[in-house]
Amino acid sequence: MRLLGFLVFTTLLACGSKKVVVVKENVKANLEYLASDALEGRNTGTKGIEKAAVFIENYFKKNKVEPYFETYRDTFNIEDIIGYNVVGYIEGNDAQLKNEFVILGAHYDHIGTIKAVNGDSIANGANDDASGTVAVMEWANYFAKTKSNKRSMLFTLYSAEEMGLKGSEHLAKRLKEKGIDLYTMINFEMIGVPRAKNEIMAYMSGYEKSNMAKKLNSYIGSENIGFFPKAKSFNLFMRSDNYPFYNEFKVPAHAISTFDFTNFEYYHHVDDEVDKMDFNHMTQFINTMIPAIEGMVNSASKEIKMNNE
Repeated sequence: MRLLGFLVFTTLLACGSKKVVVVKENVKANLEYLASDALEGRNTGTKGIEKAAVFIENYFKKNKVEPYFETYRDTFNIEDIIGYNVVGYIEGNDAQLKNEFVILGAHYDHIGTIKAVNGDSIANGANDDASGTVAVMEWANYFAKTKSNKRSMLFTLYSAEEMGLKGSEHLAKRLKEKGIDLYTMINFEMIGVPRAKNEIMAYMSGYEKSNMAKKLNSYIGSENIGFFPKAKSFNLFMRSDNYPFYNEFKVPAHAISTFDFTNFEYYHHVDDEVDKMDFNHMTQFINTMIPAIEGMVNSASKEIKMNNE
């Protein structure tokens, strides 16, 4: 399902007399900042990632996405390095279902500066994972505007993913100790480039562990999220920020990606730059996922289940 030739993809939702629109220009502007040289590759513990965190916090404030904790930051230490996840919160609008949570996440850190290539040493991480970060920011804005979520939602941007999932591991443990009723978690990892035209739009790690992909496709009304045969051999389920939530809560927690190791040559490379991103694809992906997410946060019962239940 590919829509080609449009400069702007939009999803419109009537909300009284208002309409909420997701547009390519906003997606592009946010990613251009997060993957700019000014942020020096967003390595955890650096001035660059501090700028990224402030940018995300200001975006949440501007769009009336509340902090879940006392502030937006969930702070942790890795030896002498201070890291922080940024966590936004939108309470559900149903008296009962608001006690259940859905988490959408991505990591906003990258690997900083590395060996120079043609004089460039900044690993900007446009695809990895500024792309996923921007998607989560856009959905936070969408649900803050529409208030169309019966379940409560956390919009979680992690640092220290590149150090071994340390940020998401800290947050998952903290939320487990807090006793939240977590229904599902989705991590969005590298969604800045499209797959081949003969491939399904995106794939889900740990596809066989739950019925999540099938349910999300049913909410969308078409097959957009599929199975990636190499995901298991590459151990993708355990290599992304969904895994700590699966570990702590034993609920459906998966990663969704459009990067499949054949369609982007610049993983952990200085050329993972903004000009390599396909913003038509990114915006289409974000819009396509909205009905999937709405179906998940609004179903009357917990329809998404682990396959061993």
